[in-house]
Amino acid sequence: QAHMVESGGGSVQFGGSLRLSCEASQPSNANCMGWFRQAPGQRREAVALIYGGTPTYYGDSVRDRFTISLDYPKNTLLLQMRNLKPEDTAMYYCAATTGWVSSSRCRAAETDFGVWGRGAQVTVSS
Repeated sequence: QAHMVESGGGSVQFGGSLRLSCEASQPSNANCMGWFRQAPGQRREAVALIYGGTPTYYGDSVRDRFTISLDYPKNTLLLQMRNLKPEDTAMYYCAATTGWVSSSRCRAAETDFGVWGRGAQVTVSS
């Protein structure tokens, strides 16, 4: 069964940076991918989405600090996180649609994504 594999999580201090990477376990024609996060006791929320290689969504709390991109030669999804804050502490999940979808089906909603990773922990200390 296809799944995503995240890497790059870790612990940093307030104001630091981290880069998360994600690869698919097998080839896919998915054109919508994204990063979600879940903090303890909270619902999983969308962080950033990319459709056809173009960023289409950033959560309000991460806009201007996080950048989502797709490294085409490596088929790797990236999330560059800068100026990290303690409230960014969460498990970060990479997700992709199960195949090609129209742009209207690439939304900040978990139900649009059928392929998930196990997550990468990001911890930001004050």
